[in-house]
Amino acid sequence: MASEDDNGLRSRSRALPRMPIFSDFNSNSIVEESSEGTDQPDCGDEHKTSNGTIEVERVISKKLQLKRKAEYLKSDLIRQFDCHVNEFMESLIEESASLEPAPVPAVFSPHLSDKERSKLRHLRPPHGPGKQFVNRRSLLDELFEVNHIRTIYHMFIALLILFILSTLVVDFIDEGRLVLDFDLLVYAFGQFPLVVCTWICMFLSVLVVPYTLFQLWAQSQSESCSNPRLWTMLLGSLFSVYHAVGLGLLPIYVVVSHALPPASCFAIILEQVRLIMKVHSFVRENVPRVLSWAKDKTSPGPVVPQFSQYLYFLFAPTLIYRDKYPRNPVIRWGYVATKFLQVLGCLFYAYYVFVRLCIPQFRISRGLFDLRAMVLCVFNSILPGALVLFLAFFAFLHCWLNAFAEMLRFADRMFYKDWWNSTSFANYYRTWNVVVHDWLYYYVYRDFLWISQKRFRAGAMFFVFTVSAVVHEYILAICFGFFYPVLFCLFMCFGMMFNFILHDKRKGPIWNIIMWTTLFLGQGVIICLYSQEWYAQRHCPLEEPSLLELLKPRSWSCDHRSPADRL
Repeated sequence: MASEDDNGLRSRSRALPRMPIFSDFNSNSIVEESSEGTDQPDCGDEHKTSNGTIEVERVISKKLQLKRKAEYLKSDLIRQFDCHVNEFMESLIEESASLEPAPVPAVFSPHLSDKERSKLRHLRPPHGPGKQFVNRRSLLDELFEVNHIRTIYHMFIALLILFILSTLVVDFIDEGRLVLDFDLLVYAFGQFPLVVCTWICMFLSVLVVPYTLFQLWAQSQSESCSNPRLWTMLLGSLFSVYHAVGLGLLPIYVVVSHALPPASCFAIILEQVRLIMKVHSFVRENVPRVLSWAKDKTSPGPVVPQFSQYLYFLFAPTLIYRDKYPRNPVIRWGYVATKFLQVLGCLFYAYYVFVRLCIPQFRISRGLFDLRAMVLCVFNSILPGALVLFLAFFAFLHCWLNAFAEMLRFADRMFYKDWWNSTSFANYYRTWNVVVHDWLYYYVYRDFLWISQKRFRAGAMFFVFTVSAVVHEYILAICFGFFYPVLFCLFMCFGMMFNFILHDKRKGPIWNIIMWTTLFLGQGVIICLYSQEWYAQRHCPLEEPSLLELLKPRSWSCDHRSPADRL
């Protein structure tokens, strides 16, 4: 084994680029040319000056050419070296993960014997090891150390400054004074104390109920229990009821009964979905361990995680449960403060995007939604849609998750990959949100293949798309207060179609351009249709709507123009 690893390392080291040899230019020729210029006979001051000038210009020209070529080769060498080193490190991580049979046990967990580990592997889906957590930084933190990439960040800040100035100037011209009321933000985050109280109740219930039920079920698998199957059915039923009522219906009841505004709704519903996924991961990862112990009885008690481990997992920026994660030695509180300030800046950025680019357009549009209006609406919504996409990615996937990771000393910061370089939608889905993708891959896709014995890979992929589309549409329907399945149709129709058309074999810049074009167009469709429906719901309310009228989009039939405008 050692010799094979050494041979693999030698083969990778041979793949690294070598330092190029500059055979085109000879420094001795430059010296000889310069010496020839100095050894010229004295044929008069004018002729000497002329030859000296020509020879100096030739030497300077040669040196400049040599410098330009050296700079070009240097940049090309650095690029190739960086590419090979990244591939080399990724292969090392993959090999080390394949050599690890199971996650590293926690310090306070009972020791597992080799027999228990083998049984545990049989209870897992037979598709290789689970996700391995390693110490690594977020990609943008590394890229922002490059001046060229940091300049793009500065450009977005400059654009925010221009949005602020334009808003202040327009308000000053219209009102004759500076208007700084931020009415849209105040409305969007209305009834925030109720949001905080609801979150506390949700979190405390998740902290107590699932862990207690799981601990009772683990104890019921011991020999002292007379009927473990009955206890499994009873505790499983209680767990399902809690999921349906405690985590399912109660948050929806709070949102609907109090008519919470959109941002407050998003805070509750997104937290509801996050906690459901966390609880599922905790149960899914620990049930095989208890069943393995119940089958062999090699240790005095079942392998149940400590309460502190479960508590840490509920706050950790991951949806995959492990007893132990890689940890950083210190907390950089300045880094935490910077990330939270950037989240706040993104909120104000989104506010100005909607105030300057969205609200004026959709507030003026009052007629029936015809084809011409739809085309203009979509293309006018591409710019705000793209900005909202970048802001959502930067604020949540980079700043918010990195801030919590830093406070918890969570060392694996790969919350996303270089999705902007994707040449296929399949790669974009894998790299845009690694946190959610890992959960879907391990608990939906792999478990589906495990149950079907790897016979329905297309069905597993279709099931993943369906789950993702239903959850996204559920979030938007509850938060906006109406059912308009635009995102569901984009996921299930165009999303799946592009996943097979723009697959991983598509390489080259043209496919990256196609990916960005379709992504921007999709964002324009989402912003346009949901905004039109939002204003139609407000301008054309239904007093006693039927079920069919609730499901039918209001923007298709709402015409709130005055009679003079209709003529």
